[in-house]
Amino acid sequence: MKKFGKVFRLIKKAIYFAWYRHHFLIPPKAMKKYIKSFITVLKRSGGVSTLYVDSKAYNKWILETEKDFVHKKFKYNPLISVIIPTYNVSRKLLSECLDSILEQSYTNFEICIADDNSSNPETKETLEEYKKKDKRVKVVYRKKNGMISKASNSAIEIATGEFIMLVDNDDTVAKDAMYFMVEALNKNKELDFIYSDEDKLDYNGKRIEPHFKPDYSPDTFMAVNYICHLSMIRKSIVDSVGGFRSEYDGSQDYDLFLRVVEKTNNIYHIPRILYHWRMSATSTAGYLGNKDYTNDASIKALTDALKRRKIKGKVYPNPKVSTYLIDYEHDNPLVSIIIPTRNYGILVKTCVDSLYNKCTYKNFEIILVDNDSDEEESIKLFKEYESKHKNFHIVKAEGPFNYSKINNLGVKKSKGKYILLLNNDTEVIEPDFLDKMVGYASQKHVGAVGIKLLYPDNKVQHAGVVLGYGGVAGHIYVAADKNDCGLMGRLVMPFDYSAVTAACLLVSRKKWDEVGGLDENLTVALNDVDFNLKLLKKGYYNVCLSNITMYHYESRSRGYEVTEEKANRFKKEQEYMQDKWKDYLDNDRFFSKNNF
Repeated sequence: MKKFGKVFRLIKKAIYFAWYRHHFLIPPKAMKKYIKSFITVLKRSGGVSTLYVDSKAYNKWILETEKDFVHKKFKYNPLISVIIPTYNVSRKLLSECLDSILEQSYTNFEICIADDNSSNPETKETLEEYKKKDKRVKVVYRKKNGMISKASNSAIEIATGEFIMLVDNDDTVAKDAMYFMVEALNKNKELDFIYSDEDKLDYNGKRIEPHFKPDYSPDTFMAVNYICHLSMIRKSIVDSVGGFRSEYDGSQDYDLFLRVVEKTNNIYHIPRILYHWRMSATSTAGYLGNKDYTNDASIKALTDALKRRKIKGKVYPNPKVSTYLIDYEHDNPLVSIIIPTRNYGILVKTCVDSLYNKCTYKNFEIILVDNDSDEEESIKLFKEYESKHKNFHIVKAEGPFNYSKINNLGVKKSKGKYILLLNNDTEVIEPDFLDKMVGYASQKHVGAVGIKLLYPDNKVQHAGVVLGYGGVAGHIYVAADKNDCGLMGRLVMPFDYSAVTAACLLVSRKKWDEVGGLDENLTVALNDVDFNLKLLKKGYYNVCLSNITMYHYESRSRGYEVTEEKANRFKKEQEYMQDKWKDYLDNDRFFSKNNF
């Protein structure tokens, strides 16, 4: 019966995958690729429940959101060179691609095509037809096949535009794609790198799987090329970094983008679907597991980026999804672990024992901030730890409970170069969690670092905080299974977020002092969100390492906000946050509202 149940569940998942990804429209010639992709998904995610967006809901969103509008005239109308390398693409797909560009509402562009010595006469015939049809179509024919990077560089060589726009020869772009790019430039002429949201085209040409992206997120980008399509880059910067490099074919865009973002901070995200990435039997858009050589190229590109930036770290594949993980090296600094408590010795014991017995990172001190404990057993336990461990210290915090004040006091009494705020109701799962957190927190651009926290039943309690979600801010993906990947891998990889919870939050003392620690006006709730936003305001990025887990028996020692007194206090703290951070709370830079 167990074997039968396993087979039944596997068939059910295969049907689910085939329907949501392809509506059963899988050509026979692509069946092998489909099976390979499905096996890849099973191995990496343990299921497919959170990988894709419901196509019906997406179709409804398209009808409600993408409507005609009155186009403005711009003062600044730069020439855009659309870069398209072609190779043996069919007339139908190439025509759809070129038509989508020629029908743009913005007209000051040229299409620069480099054919990579196609053997299919249909490809060249189609190029000649379009070259004669519109003078903005420029074509160069390579005499020798050189693969995508060399072909793209050949197209760039004939480009005369101020900006280049990258388009694949079988994809399409929205009719207002260039318009919105130029609109952004008219608001800020200093922009060098602009990208948009995207979706995919299935075998029937129907739009599926939207990717609503965050604004520029450096740690997310070092885990996956989420920027991808549609991308427009100032040509002078592309020229200065040497264009595409053929040794990175398969991840040539990723390699280029990594070099471009090292040259400019003027990066802008347009939160609109402007690109439609076609699924095919050979594309990575069609199937996970295609073009396995891209993994090696991506790892090489990321490793080289670290070397250029003089950052020591090891890049390796994420076992859960097609992304990458980095272990950053550091100098093993002293970490002060601040644990506030009032009684609840049994919780403290679980937390502290797991730190001493499981944690492989040993250079830490524990600062237990005791807020008027009066249980003899708890007091006795705390003193036992203090006498047994030289790196365990008790700090007395007398008076009414004020989470911010208690933690600020603990930090003041600590000596570490890094501060780990840790709830008393947590338990270590992964021995190297602190080592990996310190690696990220030691990066110059990183503010607060969090990890994925689980309820005792292995459901997600925290994997990043989103502004405006459920009020001022809320935890995303609460109650998801611990094995779920989350949308675009958010539950199993590093992602930049506006905030991470202080139940387990690591930050350097220097940055803690720079923003003044926790705001003591926020006595219980939202003080961690406020702290994270202060770091954002200073220009730092907060990151949640959702590939690392820890148990959190949430609020066991404090209880939930259910009394009238607690509810009133929470309401006042929400109002305080709304007054203080109203410009931030309306729009979360790192999580699109379209994903709600």
